[in-house]
Amino acid sequence: MRPAAVRHRAEAAQLLREAERRTAPVEPLSMTWPALDLADAYAYAVQQDNITRRLATGATVIGHKAGLISAPMQQLLGVHEPDFGHLLDDMVHRDGGTVSAARYCAPRVEPEICFRLARPLCGPGVTTADVLAATEAVAPALEIVDSRVRDWQITLVDTFADNAGSAGLVCGSWTPLEHAPDLAAVTVDLLIDGNKVATGGGKEVLGHPATAVAWPADALATHGAALDAEHAILPGAMTTAPLLGAGRNAEARFGALGSVSVSFV
Repeated sequence: MRPAAVRHRAEAAQLLREAERRTAPVEPLSMTWPALDLADAYAYAVQQDNITRRLATGATVIGHKAGLISAPMQQLLGVHEPDFGHLLDDMVHRDGGTVSAARYCAPRVEPEICFRLARPLCGPGVTTADVLAATEAVAPALEIVDSRVRDWQITLVDTFADNAGSAGLVCGSWTPLEHAPDLAAVTVDLLIDGNKVATGGGKEVLGHPATAVAWPADALATHGAALDAEHAILPGAMTTAPLLGAGRNAEARFGALGSVSVSFV
C-alpha cells in the first residue's frame, strides 16, 4: 500500500473515532479521500483499525452484522450493495431497557432475526443450508445503527469504514432453531411509541435470513476471517429504519418468535 494511502487510512480512522467520541458527525470520507475505495480494501482496513483499537482497550468481538441487505434499507440510504461490520460486547443492551440517546450521532433501529452459531462458518461457498446447520438458536432483535457521517450521506465506502453503522444490539429470548418457526415466513411489526410504523418479513432479507448470514461468512473469507462459534450474527433489517431520539421507544413484534424493545432517554 502506498505511503499516502496508509496515512489517509489512519487519518480516516481517527476522524471516525473522534466523531464517535464527541458524537459530532463528519463529512463523508469518500469526499475527503476519493482514493479510499473497496477495490484495495482501504475502507475495510479503516474499520479494522478502529476495531483493533477498541479491542486493545478491553472490548470483545461477539459477532458480526450484515448491512444494507434488504431493498427497504438500500432504498432508504441510496446504497445498492451489502456491507458487514463487527459486533462488540460493549454494544449490547438489555431487552426492555434504556439507552442514552446522547451517545449516538443519529441513531436508527432495525428489526432483525439474530442468529447464534454452534460452530464456525468459513467461506467461500457458504450456503443457506450450511448456515442453518451451524445455527444453535435465533432471537428477535433490534440493532441500533448510527452514522458518524453527517446526515447519513453515505456511500458504500463510508459505511464499510464506519463499521457498517453498527452501534448497539438488543436481543429478546433465544429459541433453539429446531423449535423456531420458518424464518423466511416470520413477519415483524416495528412500533415507535406504540404506533406501528413498518411491517416486513424474513423474505425481505435475500429471501431467507440464513442466506444473508452466508453473505458475511463469504465476504470475511476474502480477509482471512470467519464467523465464529457462539457468535451472534445479524442478517440485516426486515423493514426500513426510522431515526430515533431521547424520549422514544422502539418495539419489534415477531409473532411466534417473540418481541424485543428498547427506550432512548
